Amino acid sequence: MNANTTTFYYDSRKIVLPSTSSEPSLPMSSVRPKRIVLKVGSQLVLRDNHVDNSRIEEICHLVADLSKVYEVIVVFSGAVASGMTLLPLDRAPVPNRQALAAIGQPLLMHMYYTGMKKHGLLASQLLLTHDDLDSRKRSENTHRVINKLLSQNIIPTINENDVTAVGELLFGDNNVMSAYATHLFHASMLVVLSRVDGYYDCDPQKHPEARLLKVVHQIAPEALVLEPKPNSVYARRGIVTKLEAAKYLLERGGKMFLTNAYDLEAPRDYLLRGVHNKGTLFVSKEADASVV
Repeated sequence: MNANTTTFYYDSRKIVLPSTSSEPSLPMSSVRPKRIVLKVGSQLVLRDNHVDNSRIEEICHLVADLSKVYEVIVVFSGAVASGMTLLPLDRAPVPNRQALAAIGQPLLMHMYYTGMKKHGLLASQLLLTHDDLDSRKRSENTHRVINKLLSQNIIPTINENDVTAVGELLFGDNNVMSAYATHLFHASMLVVLSRVDGYYDCDPQKHPEARLLKVVHQIAPEALVLEPKPNSVYARRGIVTKLEAAKYLLERGGKMFLTNAYDLEAPRDYLLRGVHNKGTLFVSKEADASVV
């Protein structure tokens, strides 16, 4: 056995993983399936102050369908919110948020793990900080592990390490972290599951005549400074951070697809059938606008 690898078995499958950082990154070739990052927000997995296991199972079913065609990396959030369902602490103080994250993260991971196992998938966990992806050495190490996991048909799940990440180590929003992951881990597209059907030309909650934009080539500067609106997907931590993620990818030749998490046939239609009836595709004019 290679001294730089670790072997274990899962459901009669032999799994080989690197045990040191000496293994080179796996080459990205045209033979491999294309890679996508699927981002799942915290509000999508909570209902009535409980973690919505049925919703997580539906998302795991989607991951299973997508993994038949793509290499899938899942970025999820909600550790703090999940922790609050078990321990109602005030989340404002930093130590409280860290404690809530420490409680909620294993709860969420257990649900994703068991949900994917029902579809014959093995889920893995990576907890990252901004420093992990901002550092070239750390991001390369993480990329190497992700390549190895995907080569073994294991689903990498990523969340921000809310227990240790404070101050400058925080992404502050997993939309931004998922955009970083999409670019640094060589994914073809970021798929963001949201509470809206896509990006509109104005706030659909205030303007019934709002028009869904199916394709967006650039982000207007004024769109990034929308007035925060509490309890709205167009709040600061709502649509604006999604646009920041899209802008980051557009500037680097990447793509982002924003779609409704409560209608999972929409991402299936687009990603598996090539049918773009719903959702918004963010892609530069110079890039190929085809499905990933």
